[in-house]
Order: sequence, then C-alpha cells, then structure tokens
Amino acid sequence: MRARRVLRLAATAVVLLAAGGCSLLQPVFEDRASDAAPPTFDGAPRTAQVFQIDDPAQSVFGDVQVIEARHDDTFSDIARSYGLGYDELVHANPGVDPWLPGEGTAIVLPTRFVLPDAPREGIVLNIAAKRLYEFRAGEDGAPATLFTYPIGIGRVGWATPTGQSEVIAKATDPAWYVPASVRKEHAEMGDPLPSIVPPGPDNPLGRHVLKLDLPGYLLHGTNQPYGVGMRVSHGCVRLYPEHIERLYAATPIGTRVTIVDEPVSAGERDGVRYVVAHPQLEDDAREWAAIVEAAAARGESEDAAALPDAEWLAARADGIARRVTDGDPLPRYVANVTTPPEDAPDRETVARLLDEMMAEEAAAESEEEGGAAGAATAD
Repeated sequence: MRARRVLRLAATAVVLLAAGGCSLLQPVFEDRASDAAPPTFDGAPRTAQVFQIDDPAQSVFGDVQVIEARHDDTFSDIARSYGLGYDELVHANPGVDPWLPGEGTAIVLPTRFVLPDAPREGIVLNIAAKRLYEFRAGEDGAPATLFTYPIGIGRVGWATPTGQSEVIAKATDPAWYVPASVRKEHAEMGDPLPSIVPPGPDNPLGRHVLKLDLPGYLLHGTNQPYGVGMRVSHGCVRLYPEHIERLYAATPIGTRVTIVDEPVSAGERDGVRYVVAHPQLEDDAREWAAIVEAAAARGESEDAAALPDAEWLAARADGIARRVTDGDPLPRYVANVTTPPEDAPDRETVARLLDEMMAEEAAAESEEEGGAAGAATAD
C-alpha cells in the first residue's frame, strides 16, 4: 500500500510539472525538468520548526515538504501538525478545498523560511508572513537556535503595529480586561462581552501572555487555535497553545521584540540565493515595484541584481521560498503525520467559525475604520 502511494505521488508530481498552468505544483517548481527522477518518501517529516544556526550568515532554513492528504484531513489540522498557519497552507495550495482536500491530494507545506531583514536577537515578527522568529543564544559557545512559529495578527482596522518593542511583563492564566472599543464592536454584532473575562476556556488570551511596551499589545495563546495564521485579532499576536508555552518559558523580561512588515525577503544558504514573496496585507497600499525595490536595497548590490522583478514575484506571492537562479529541486515528500488535537471541534464547527472570522475581517475592511487602527487593544 505504501509503495503504491509513493508511486502515485511520484507520477502525480511529474504529470503536474509537465501539465502547465492548471497544476498544483507547477508554479512552485516550474524550472524543474518533467523527466526528473521520481521523488521518494523521506520518513522523517519536519513538524517542529526548530533549526540550529551553524553559520551566522545563513538566512534560509528548512525545505519545502509535500504530504498526501488523507480523507479526514483539513488545512487546520495539517497546519497545526506541521507548525504552519492556516493562511500559509491556503496560499501555497491554490485551488485545493481546505475542508475536503481529497484522499491522495498532494499538499505543499511551505516549510522553507527566509529570515526577514531584522536584528537576530530576541523575537522578530514579520506580519506579512504571519510568522514569529525566536533566537536563542547557545550556551558555552554552542550555536544559536532558531524557533519559528505561525501567528495570528490584527485584522483590517486593527493592524498589528510595526517597530521596536520589548517584553515588559509576563502572566500565566491571565484575566482579559476587554477594551471598550472591543466591547462596543461586539455589542453592535449582538455578541456582548463582559468588561473582564476570567481565566478559563472562554478566555481568548489562552494560558500565557507576554506584554509589550506598546500599550495594550500582547503576545499570547488562544482558545481558538484554528485561527492562528490568519488576521483575526484586534491587534495582538496569537500563537498556538503549545507554541506560546515554549515561548513564554524561554522569554525573560526585557527581551527585544522587532516587528516588520516585509512581503518580500531574500536570503542565502550554502551559496544559493532564495527569495520568498507573501501576499500583501489588505491594508498595505504599497506597489509591488516599491516592495521589491526595498527588498533589493536591503541586500548587497549583487543581490539586488539577482532579485526577480516585481511582476515575477507578485505572480508568486504564495509564501514558498524559491531559488533565485537555477530552478528548484523537487520538494521532500514526507509521510503524513497529521493528528487532530483531542479537543478539536468537528470540521463543520471549525469551518463555520473561520467563515465568521473572515466575514468580520471583510466587514471591517469595507467599513474602512481608519480611526480604530490606532487603538490599543488586548486581543
């Protein structure tokens, strides 16, 4: 059975690569010859996105992986099992139904990461990528370690701010003091909130909170993990419960936090240049040419010359890091180890809740709540 699955995926990859515009994998690996050697399963899928930084100059980590969906898999379950966010899977797999991908469907996991242009210290967030990078110094001369986690960020009208910050307080099992602006919004939707939500399963802050010196903004867990990786909050940053637990334990008061909005990032590993483009956030008014020009300006002159043009990158704004030259090898085909959490709601419930989140975001965008963008909140 396993051998047949390997052959089916291998054949699918070759057909898709040769098929052209309608294929799933063709936009990712379009420079690979269609008669390439068939891929085989690698029995060691990377689920926790943790990397040792052996070379301080390295800025690209991990590799693209592909799994075969099973009948009951959803993007929410797959994303959490592989340390990804919901939107990351949606962008990397256009045309695939996130609730019923289909038995045997090849799902691209965008698990090759290009660091944003920011100091490699403390915590770095790239809100365009909806991803957090944590740098832990090695002890007694050991190499540093990179941890990277998907994040939920502020939706339209409640944008997560960029800039320099630091962690000024920590709390476990916090109460949520609901800002007046959030209470007003929920009341208008017919979903009134109390002024204080006590610790427990109904608390959207989850079990752990890191408070920033940006008034009202937090890094925290969530009681709705299926929304991680989306624009779902009122400005704060949400992580999966298991990720915030690790981050909380490793983050002392005073840790530096850098927040950037970088849709295009370029980097290098083993002498090979890579570039990744993420979809622009809905309230990012910059032109792609300006975004690419800024990305080129962050590198050396030879890097700028090698960076693809804005049209090429805009057409590939899917969060998949690609080689700048010489094409890409086929991804690592890995065993599917997706395991839904024991307390996960059923498929229909998650779909409904995510639809509600996206509807709220769309409504906020259409209302152009410019005045609310500067409001400090705690969610």
